[in-house]
Amino acid sequence: MNKDEVLGLLQGGKIVLRPSQERISFPIVHRIYKKLKIGLKFDSIQVAEKSIIVNGHHRYLASLPADVKIERVECPLTSAKKVTKWEVVELVDEDWDTVDHIKSLNEQDAHYNEIPLEKLMELIA
Repeated sequence: MNKDEVLGLLQGGKIVLRPSQERISFPIVHRIYKKLKIGLKFDSIQVAEKSIIVNGHHRYLASLPADVKIERVECPLTSAKKVTKWEVVELVDEDWDTVDHIKSLNEQDAHYNEIPLEKLMELIA
């Protein structure tokens, strides 16, 4: 998966769930995509009113080209969330995660999926 494929998804008008954030980090989507492709499981995506993503935008976008269904759980929509359209969401090259945070996420993913961290790192390299 590359950035152009994700941009195509955003512009394609065929994404079922609606976003409530205006920017997405491509490096985060790409990392999650690689993990989904090797079979790692992720926490549920939080959705309000059956179609508005409250938490899990990156997971959801990564799951589409990976052809993996991630569980959805209903949650309330707060006034802090602004529902928008995928066509206006900005896909940025900026990685919002620090090296230490990425390490922590990898450790959490290894634990959650009950595999050694070393094996996870090998699989996503």
